[in-house]
Amino acid sequence: MVLEFEKPIADLEHKLHEMIQLAKGKNVDLSADIQSLEEKLHSLKKETFQNLTRWQRVQLSRHGDRPYALDYIYEMTDNFIELHGDRTVKDDKAMIGGLGDLDGRTVMFIGQQKGRNTKQRQERNFGMANPEGYRKALRLMKMAEKFKKPIVTLIDTPGAFPGIEAEERGQGEAIARNLREMFKLKVPVICIVIGEGASGGALGIAIGDKVFMLENTWYSVISPESCSSILWRSWDYKEQAAEALKLTSPDMKANGLIDAIIEEPLGGAHRNMQDMATRMKKTIITSLKELDKINPDKRIVTRIDKFCSMGVVNE
Repeated sequence: MVLEFEKPIADLEHKLHEMIQLAKGKNVDLSADIQSLEEKLHSLKKETFQNLTRWQRVQLSRHGDRPYALDYIYEMTDNFIELHGDRTVKDDKAMIGGLGDLDGRTVMFIGQQKGRNTKQRQERNFGMANPEGYRKALRLMKMAEKFKKPIVTLIDTPGAFPGIEAEERGQGEAIARNLREMFKLKVPVICIVIGEGASGGALGIAIGDKVFMLENTWYSVISPESCSSILWRSWDYKEQAAEALKLTSPDMKANGLIDAIIEEPLGGAHRNMQDMATRMKKTIITSLKELDKINPDKRIVTRIDKFCSMGVVNE
């Protein structure tokens, strides 16, 4: 999958690949030309990805090759054990969670999971959790609290599932309960937006002591397409909507809505998933060490103050 703004990069990569194959096949020395092309490619990547528009970052967050929650979890942890079900309705496969060994420490991981192909996307409901998904997440959080294990949530959803059956089973109540209960968790909670972070569907697992965003992700009350359809009665203005929403990681950091941005490899997380997972793992371990030093009661008060201060105008 190649996005429109990535096409010049893809063309140059193709030329580089052809030159390398030619050098091998003809047994000729093209090292100088290859080096020149590699430098040109690096410069083009740097220029392109340093000047992305907000809509282009939204596109990158949805890239078909972008790593999902389970990709990161399996890369960062050893002996990950996935846990299932909300003990009430069923196991929502759009919301995953379980225990994993992170550098010798057991951590409860929870996140939204999307699918790669049509069958997987249907099974995962495109990463849109039902009420039982949020109830499963809360059950796992309470389990982590009981056994004094820190919690890491990985956020990547276009929103909670908006179907009538989800509303009948208490979608709003399930998300609201998660918000209330996450504020009171006695264990450290770290939240990371790894892709899309839309509305209450994202916020339902995003109340934490530390909130991070990967560089090419977005976090907003609404998607650019939905915003466009409301304001202009058409999806054609999604680029303007993205600019107006100011939903990228630099925007969120500037507005004090997240703690920090985790830089991605040049070209996006999908270009080097192992490197991205290493950066995330380092951030999580460092943050946990900081949070461990804080008294649980003080951590809760700080967490509440952190979110209560958002959106407040001081005159």
